[in-house]
Amino acid sequence: MSAPDDAELARLQAEAEAAEAALKLAQAKAALAAAQAARAAAGGSAADAGGAAAADADAADSEEKTDAEDDIPASAPRNPPSPRNATPDAEAPASAAGSAGPLDADEIAAVVAGYTFEGQTLDLGALMNTEPVPAAQIRIPLAMMNRHGLVAGATGTGKTRTLQGLAEQLAAKGVPVFAADMKGDLSGVATPGESNEKLLARTQAIGQDWKPEASVTEYFALGGIGKGVPVRATVSGFGPLLLSKVLGLNATQESSLGLVFHYADENGLALVDLSDLRAVLSYLTSDEGKGELKELGGLSSATAGVILRELITFADDGADVFFGEPEFDVHDFLRTAPDGRGVISLLEVPGVADKPALFSTFLMYLLAELYELLPEVGDLDKPKLVFFFDEAHLLFTDASKDFLTAITQTVRLIRSKGVGVFFVTQTPKDVPSDVLAQLGSRVQHALRAFTPDDAKALRATVGTYPKSGYDLERVLQELGTGEAIVTVMSEKGAPTPVAWTRLRAPQGLMSPTPDPDIERAVHASPLLAKYGTAIDRESAREILTAKMNAAAEAEAAEEAAAAKAKADAEYATQQAAIAKADAAAERERQKEYDRLMKASGGTSRTRTTRKAEKSPIEQVLGSKATQTILTSVIRGMFGTGRR
Repeated sequence: MSAPDDAELARLQAEAEAAEAALKLAQAKAALAAAQAARAAAGGSAADAGGAAAADADAADSEEKTDAEDDIPASAPRNPPSPRNATPDAEAPASAAGSAGPLDADEIAAVVAGYTFEGQTLDLGALMNTEPVPAAQIRIPLAMMNRHGLVAGATGTGKTRTLQGLAEQLAAKGVPVFAADMKGDLSGVATPGESNEKLLARTQAIGQDWKPEASVTEYFALGGIGKGVPVRATVSGFGPLLLSKVLGLNATQESSLGLVFHYADENGLALVDLSDLRAVLSYLTSDEGKGELKELGGLSSATAGVILRELITFADDGADVFFGEPEFDVHDFLRTAPDGRGVISLLEVPGVADKPALFSTFLMYLLAELYELLPEVGDLDKPKLVFFFDEAHLLFTDASKDFLTAITQTVRLIRSKGVGVFFVTQTPKDVPSDVLAQLGSRVQHALRAFTPDDAKALRATVGTYPKSGYDLERVLQELGTGEAIVTVMSEKGAPTPVAWTRLRAPQGLMSPTPDPDIERAVHASPLLAKYGTAIDRESAREILTAKMNAAAEAEAAEEAAAAKAKADAEYATQQAAIAKADAAAERERQKEYDRLMKASGGTSRTRTTRKAEKSPIEQVLGSKATQTILTSVIRGMFGTGRR
C-alpha cells in the first residue's frame, strides 16, 4: 500500500476535525439542556443557566482548535455514561444532569433528533435523565395518530391523565375524540383546570407553558343509564358475533345464533331490541315454528332453548335498555365546534361498571360501525377521529377466536378510514399479540412485579422495546406517577428512540366535572332531541305475536265450529228421540182409548176427534211451553246445550 500524499492527509485531518466539531456541538447542546434542568431544579434563574450553558458552548468552540493529542475519539467507551466534554468548564453542568443519569450526551442528542418532526405534533412531555431535560421534548406526529397506540400501566400510575392530555391536544388541533369514562373522572376535560404551586413547579420543570383550558365536550350514556345523551343499538346492527361474546355462548351456540339472525333477515323480521330476538326464538321452538326450525338445518331446539334462556338472563340484568331505536349514528362522533376545535365525546359508563363484557363489546360495536360506514381516505395530515378504548382488557377476556379475528381485522383496516385507536389497559399482555402488532405508538407507565407471573410479564414487556441506554426492567418499576417509557412511530414510519418521559399535565380539571354542569351540558345538546326519546315501531315481536295470535284465533274458531256441529248433531238426535217417544206414546194412548170404548160399548172415535178432546193432563203435556221445558231439562241432563 502506497503512502498517502499531503492532500490525502489534509483531507483526512479535515474530516476528523469536522467529526470532532459535530461531536462537541452535540455535547454542548446536551450540557445546555442539563444546566437548564439543574438550575430549574435548584430554583435558580434561567439566565444563570443560560450563562453557564453559553460558557460550555464557548469551551466547546475553543476545544475544536486544540491539537490532535487532546482529541477524544468518537468510539470511546460509554461506561460510565457521563458526558465526554473536553473542557473542565463543560464537565460540571453536564454531570449535573447526565453523569447520574442513564443516558450520555450522545444518546440525549439522538433522542432529541428522533423526536424532531416537520409536521404538526402532540407534545407528550420532556425527556427524563434522572432529572427532566426540558430541551428534549417528546412528541407524537399528528399524522401518525391513525397508526394506533397503547397506553398501559398499573393502577394509579397516570394512564387517565395521559389519555386526557392527548384528548385535549387532539381536540385543540381540530381532531374529534371519543373516549369511555369508566370512573367518571375524565369528565374534567370539560372544565378548566385549577392551578397550584406543585402543578406549576412540575410543568415549569418540563418546559410546559401550562394554563387552564376547557375542551368542547359532549356526554353520552349507554341506553340512557346515567348522565348523557342515550346511545342505543339495534340487535340487528349489533350482530350475532358481538352478541355471542356478551352472552358467553360457545362456538356451536354462536353459529346457531347466526342462523337465527339469518332467518329473521330472510323473513323480514326486524330485530330492534332483545324482545324481538326472544320472540323469534320462542316462535321457532313453538308448535307453529317447529317446521321452520327444521328447515334451518344446524339449529336444534335444545340449542335455541339455551340461547333463549341466556337472553332472558341478559335482559334481567338490565341490558334491555341498551338496545332499541333510534339507533345512534356514529357520524355524530366526527363533529367539530364552530371555532374549529374537535368535539370530545365522552361515554359516561359508571352505571354499567358491573357489566364489563357488555360495555367493552358495545365499544367494539361502535368501532365496527365506524369501519363499515366511513369511506376510504388513506393517509391524512391529521386523523378524522381518535378512539380511546379504556379498560381494553375487558374486551379480550374469554374472547373467542372468531371475535379476536374480527377485532384484529378492524384495527388493521380502520387506519385507512382515518380513525386511530388507542387501547388503554394495565399491561400489554392484556392485548393479544396480533393486535399489538398493529400499534405504532406506546406510552408505558410503571409496571409492578410482585409475583413470578408479574416478573415474567415485565421481562416480556421489556423484550418488546428497541435497544436503548436504559435498564428498562429497573426503570419500568421505578417510574413515578405521570412518567412513562415512550416510543412512537415517526413520520417515516420507523420507531423513535425509547424515551423515559415526564408527561405534560392536562389543562382541564383533573377531577370530575360537577354533576350540575354535566346536566346543563346534556340538556343544551342538540343531539338530545335526536336520540333522547326511545321509539317502539313494529318489529319481529309485534309481527310474530300477530302471526301467532292469528293462528290461535283460527284454531279457536275451528274448535268452536267443530263443537257447534257436534252440539247440533246431538240436539237433532235428541229431538228425533223425543219425537219418536211422543209418537209411541200417542199410539199407546189411542190403543188404550179404543180398548176402553170397546169395553163400554161406545163407538170408537177417530184419531182426529181424540186429538180434539184431549184430557187436561194431555193438554198440559202436549203444550209447546211444556215441550220447551222438557227439552231444556233433557239438554241439561245430557250436556248438549249450545255453547
